[in-house]
Amino acid sequence: MPTPTTDKITQAAMETIYLCKFRVSMDGEWLCLRELDDISLTPDPEPTHEDPNYLMANERMNLMNMAKLSIKGLIESALNLGRTLDSDYAPLQQFFVVMEHCLKHGLKAKKTFLGQNKSFWGPLELVEKLVPEAAEITASVKDLPGLKTPVGRGRAWLRLALMQKKLSEYMKALINRKDLLSEFYEPNALMMEEEGAIIAGLLVGLNVIDANFCMKGEDLDSQVGVIDFSMYLKDGNSTKGSEGDGQITAILDQKNYVEELNRHLSATVNNLQAKVDALEKSNTKLTEELAVANNRIITLQEEMERVKEESSYILESNRKVTKDRTADGQALTEARKQLKEETQLRLDVEKELEVQIGMRQEMELAMKMLEKDVCEKQDALVALRQQLDDLRALKHELSFKLQSSDMGVKQKSELNSRLEEKTNQMAATIKQLEQSEKDLVKQAKTLNSAANKLIQKHH
Repeated sequence: MPTPTTDKITQAAMETIYLCKFRVSMDGEWLCLRELDDISLTPDPEPTHEDPNYLMANERMNLMNMAKLSIKGLIESALNLGRTLDSDYAPLQQFFVVMEHCLKHGLKAKKTFLGQNKSFWGPLELVEKLVPEAAEITASVKDLPGLKTPVGRGRAWLRLALMQKKLSEYMKALINRKDLLSEFYEPNALMMEEEGAIIAGLLVGLNVIDANFCMKGEDLDSQVGVIDFSMYLKDGNSTKGSEGDGQITAILDQKNYVEELNRHLSATVNNLQAKVDALEKSNTKLTEELAVANNRIITLQEEMERVKEESSYILESNRKVTKDRTADGQALTEARKQLKEETQLRLDVEKELEVQIGMRQEMELAMKMLEKDVCEKQDALVALRQQLDDLRALKHELSFKLQSSDMGVKQKSELNSRLEEKTNQMAATIKQLEQSEKDLVKQAKTLNSAANKLIQKHH
């Protein structure tokens, strides 16, 4: 009967036969496949206890060697071709297939209502959080109308990153955050081990390649990712590469690759040095804060002990007070009731006082208005008396002129009669004003007496 270990090995071998059935190694600049005798696709009568870590390590080594061959072959063929690469270029297609297998290695299966699903699109989505420049690629992939599966979106993302010549930078940023990758990969997956960092470093050489892809007409969802070993296989007895121009081209390619790699390594070293300086400063600051925090903790502990002692004393006092309160509870209730009644009585008195004060203010305002009216009428009375005196003087003057002039006796007698009528009218008006003044004075006296009574009542 097969054991769970052999079932797991058999399933893994069936899914990636090229990884488990053969060992991929580098023989010069060609690929050699050596068959493994210790792995079988059919369970043996006596189960063998294979180490899963060994199988995963073998798969990582195979994928790393395939990535080396694929990247090297792609760079050499692209430089010899001397033009911009498109999606129909066979070495470029094989490079994307190898990268897809590298990203799929050790992926955790996520359960959905359709079954288990393994997709490398999830880790690639994290890149935009680590490198802001990748947000444009991710948004472009999500906006493509023809992509319906996560696998298709992941393939489109790899192509856009290669066109942008930032694939190496994005992969390095992703591999450096293993804490985020652990959500998607097993601990011994290629992206979690050293082989992933090596492949990310090899991708720097692809920055010398110019590629242009048309995503709208390409069906990335249904492509079958199978590695074509015929592009890399060679007979074991074959000699190494040709001499002459081929060697010179290879040397120039290696020189360009090394220069590009050196430039990226220098930038990485500068970034790491800056991070180290920042970490040293942060460490010094944290050390100082730790010392302050320790002192604060000691102080708080002392305060806690003191508070505990005070709490014990207060608790004992509260117990005694509780006993006393039980005896005085009834008296306290009665006192509260009496206090409530007195408070209500005080509120009623204050309301009545406020009403009396409002009435007093209204009466004071009315007295002021009456005084003002009396003053105005007194002024009018003085003015009328002055006019009456003037009229009397005019009457005497006219009478004198009447006696001295005989010619205008008739006209002057008419004028005199008019003046007398007017004088009588003014005299009557004066009497009315005097009577009104007397009435106002009486009203003022009445108001004053009423105000005094209110004040006395209030006191």
